[in-house]
Amino acid sequence: MTTEIALSGPRTLANDPDLLTRVLTPYRDNCQYLKSAEVVLGDSEDHVARALCAFEIEESCYIDSTGHFNAVEFNICYNQMFYYIAAKAVQDRLFAPFDRWTMQDYWDRQLPDILIAKLSSSYRRAIHTGRFEGEIVVDKVLEREPSADRGAMVVLNTSCRFWDQAGGDSRGEVKIVITNAPVNGG
Repeated sequence: MTTEIALSGPRTLANDPDLLTRVLTPYRDNCQYLKSAEVVLGDSEDHVARALCAFEIEESCYIDSTGHFNAVEFNICYNQMFYYIAAKAVQDRLFAPFDRWTMQDYWDRQLPDILIAKLSSSYRRAIHTGRFEGEIVVDKVLEREPSADRGAMVVLNTSCRFWDQAGGDSRGEVKIVITNAPVNGG
């Protein structure tokens, strides 16, 4: 059985520095690109939630500077935005199914069970990697109950974009699958 999740009522949640620090703990110090995130809920019937994010890449964590935002940095920045919005959804019980999870449920699944099932990205105009902005939108959330051949899953359709003050522009769509999802909040 698949259930589509909906949300109503506008609400904005300011950046939570303590949660952000915890979310970024798995990353090396030179790869913690996400600096702040503000979550917005219920501002559109077209999506569940979104987060407006600020990034800074002082130096690439894997290559000499290319001078612009590239596919690897896109993926890292996307991951950090998703990890934050999902953790915030659990912590503040923002939308199902995360409103039934504990923070320990989330931390136990952050790395091993949150998978990118599909990612597409486009680069319309180069983004300089100093300081830039990003946005993740959770477009749809589906819960899949466990079956005889697999455990419970959560599937999220998301979109994102990144931009800088000079008109840099990159966009993408990402499908996330969370395997081993807690059933009935634990």
